[in-house]
Amino acid sequence: MRRSSHAAWRAAMNSDAAIDIAIIGGGIIGICVAAYLAEAGRNVTIFDRTGICEETSSGNAAALAFSDVLPLAHKGMIRHLPKWLADPLGPLSIPPAYLPKLLPWLVRFWRAGRSDRYEASLAAQAGMMRLAEAEWAGLMARSGTGNMLREDGSLELYESEAEFKASLPGWAARQRFGIGFSHVEGDALAALQPGLSPRFVKGTFVPGWKTVTDPKLLGKAIWAYAETNGARFEKARIDQVGAGLDGATLTLADGTVRQAKCLVIAAGAWSHLLAKHIGDRIPLETERGYNTTLPKTAFDVKRQLIFSGHGFVVTPLETAVRVGGAVELGGIERPPNYARSKALLDKAQKFLPGLDPAGGREWMGFRPSLPDSLPVIGGARQAGTIVYAFGHGHLGLTQSAATGRLVRDLILGQNPVFDLSPFSPNRF
Repeated sequence: MRRSSHAAWRAAMNSDAAIDIAIIGGGIIGICVAAYLAEAGRNVTIFDRTGICEETSSGNAAALAFSDVLPLAHKGMIRHLPKWLADPLGPLSIPPAYLPKLLPWLVRFWRAGRSDRYEASLAAQAGMMRLAEAEWAGLMARSGTGNMLREDGSLELYESEAEFKASLPGWAARQRFGIGFSHVEGDALAALQPGLSPRFVKGTFVPGWKTVTDPKLLGKAIWAYAETNGARFEKARIDQVGAGLDGATLTLADGTVRQAKCLVIAAGAWSHLLAKHIGDRIPLETERGYNTTLPKTAFDVKRQLIFSGHGFVVTPLETAVRVGGAVELGGIERPPNYARSKALLDKAQKFLPGLDPAGGREWMGFRPSLPDSLPVIGGARQAGTIVYAFGHGHLGLTQSAATGRLVRDLILGQNPVFDLSPFSPNRF
């Protein structure tokens, strides 16, 4: 029987076994938050229902996409929306039965794409990316994980002159923030990725784009480093959170009530459900992404290939080739539709003639996304002992070290390195 009474809450708050800092979520965001706080000498416990880096953070596209500063609403999605929605296996899909629930989020997404909000979102994201690059460099050095970094750059590909020209405003915006790139065609394009289909007439090479050898192994390695500084893990599902004057309470699935002096909610696509318990309604939606991980021998991929017109990438990992991406706005309860991963693999075969599709492993993960493409980083509205760190969308791995730094500074009472108001939980 669940012990959720006021007496149980009070007993938990007075318990000598109180946790210093509890983190809900064992994905890459929670891992990095734990690493930074443990480095600072705080006692940290992560709670996760599955394990460390076992869910969405385990199967992503492995990119440290520091140049990806354009909010999603500005990256051509609105323009492509009618065409994509007409294809149930295309880059963007919305199950018809889910559309009524999704409409409020879509309205916010459309508003986020208006020109009057463009510069503020762009500047906020660019600042976050500068911090992310610096913090990842430092964290990798301290944790001894620098050998897991690949610095091969990325290659974005275009099938027509019209598609290339449509991309130019976005590249001009990146250039204003000091992001380097070069447009290539012909022999230069072929040299960057031999074996491409001739349907691709131009590309854009971004030398500063980085990937990691395997996102799951990197996450576990950062966690091992956090453990050396005293961080702990407890396998448990958290069903309820609450706030008091002196801390927070966590109610586990078995009814156990635990106390924490400070709580960080970094539970990815489930975070907004926990935030509701303490009175914050945050418009998080779930982008379900699909991929197929092939043997390394499937194709000699030189660097991450970005097929932006089709919404997916091909990434060379240490021991595999990963084909994945696309967006299915379908929440967290619907079963996976692996026809989407098969459709991506079919396209990859056309784009990379010679790609061997045999021996693949299909996967689906949940991207926790907010309408303006900026995460929530900050304190709960009415609970100063609870901090949010979620909603990074496609950029969780990229921005995780920066988020760890920012959350650490908030909890320690230090001034943040930049204005956090664009990331405030109260901005909606």
